[in-house]
Amino acid sequence: MKANTVVLVVEDEALVRLDVISQIEDEGFTVIEAANADAAIRILETNPDVAILFTDIDMPGSMDGLKLSAAVRDRWPPVKIVVTSGHRMVEITDLPDGSVFHAKPYRHDEVVASFRELTALH
Repeated sequence: MKANTVVLVVEDEALVRLDVISQIEDEGFTVIEAANADAAIRILETNPDVAILFTDIDMPGSMDGLKLSAAVRDRWPPVKIVVTSGHRMVEITDLPDGSVFHAKPYRHDEVVASFRELTALH
């Protein structure tokens, strides 16, 4: 993993988002947060340092996490994508190529291992 790999965490539930951010930062990643896909797109448009998108699927706003993942793959192909949901089981075919899915409740160490594996493929 590169030092200071930037992870964009997109999660509409504030307490979940804060917990995830704390865990990811403890592992040495730099974290930017967004409460929905629209905010995430604005961040990606202005921050070329984002290396990993970590998004929940079920969110309010103009798009859910699956649509956000597709948009990110389309507009920012180098960004690695990790998707999570507590309400849906997702087939790998539902995700952009090279993406990873973790069902909630996920284990933070497994999510971080995914981040490390994805950035090692760089």
